[in-house]
Amino acid sequence: MTIHIIGVPMDLGAGRRGVDMGPSAIRIAGIGPRLVDLGYKVIDEGDLAIKTQEEQKIKDPHAKYLPEITRVAGILSRKVEKILRHGHFPLVLGGDHSIAIGTISGAAVEARRKRMKLGVLWVDAHADFNTPESSPSGNIHGMPLAACIGLGPRALTRIGGVFKKVEPQNVAIVGLRTLDKGERANILRYGVKIFTMEDIDKYGIHHVMNEVNRRIGKKVDHLHVSFDLDSVDPVYAPGVGTPVKGGLDYREAHLIMEMVAESKKMRSLELVEVNPILDNRNQSAEFAVELMQSAFGKKIL
Repeated sequence: MTIHIIGVPMDLGAGRRGVDMGPSAIRIAGIGPRLVDLGYKVIDEGDLAIKTQEEQKIKDPHAKYLPEITRVAGILSRKVEKILRHGHFPLVLGGDHSIAIGTISGAAVEARRKRMKLGVLWVDAHADFNTPESSPSGNIHGMPLAACIGLGPRALTRIGGVFKKVEPQNVAIVGLRTLDKGERANILRYGVKIFTMEDIDKYGIHHVMNEVNRRIGKKVDHLHVSFDLDSVDPVYAPGVGTPVKGGLDYREAHLIMEMVAESKKMRSLELVEVNPILDNRNQSAEFAVELMQSAFGKKIL
C-alpha cells in the first residue's frame, strides 16, 4: 500500500490557537519513517495553504471563518478522492476537527463512484454534532460530523456534491464524554451510535469495539477513522485542542487502532487536534504516531 500524508494546518475551526502546528509536530515525531519501517511506501504531499485568522474577518459569529474553512475542505476533498481513485491510502494530519468535512467528503465521493458503503468511526471526547443554530461558540470544529450527515450550512454539506456523505446509522462515536444540549438533541433524532466513556468503563474497550464492528464494520466497505487526540486522557496526551479529563488510557487507545487494523476495513484515516503549545516535549505528537502505527498493523505486544 502507498500512503499519502496530507497536512492541514488549520486552527480556524477551534476556539484556541495552536493546532495549526499539529501536522509539523507529527512529522517531527517521525510518522513517515515509522510507516516506512512497517513496509509501506510513503508520499508526503506537504501542507495545504490556509489563511490565518489575522488575514480575515469573522463574517458569521455562528459559523466562524466559514468561507475559508469551506475552501480548504473543498481542496482536501478533491485530494482525498484522487488518492483513493488511484488505489492509495490518504492519511490526513490536522489541524482542528473541521477538516473532517473535507476528508469524509472525498471518501464519500469515491465510495459513491465505486458503489461502496461508507462508514465512519469517530473517536472523540466530543460528538461534533452541532449546527450554527445549536453551537454555543460558533466554532466549526464542533460541527463536522453533523455536516457530513447533511446538517448545517449548505456551503459545508455540499462539498463534494449535493448528497449525504454518510448515513447516520453507519457512524459510531467512541470515547464520548461531553455533549452540548443542542447536539444531544440532534444525535437522538438521527440515531447515531454512541459509546461513551461510561460504556467503556462498564464493558471494556474490547467489547465496545466488537459492538462497533458488529453494528458498522461488518456492514460497510470503506471505514473512515477520524481520531481526535482529545479522546485520550490528558495524562497521556496533554497537548490537544480541547483537553478533557477522564479519557481513554494508553492501552484503550491502542486497542481501538489495533482492532481497526484487524478489521481490514479502514481505507482512510485522519488524526486531529494535536496542539504543541500545550504539549510536553512533543509527547502528544509522539503518542499520535504510535497510534497510527497500530492502525497500520503494528502490535504493541
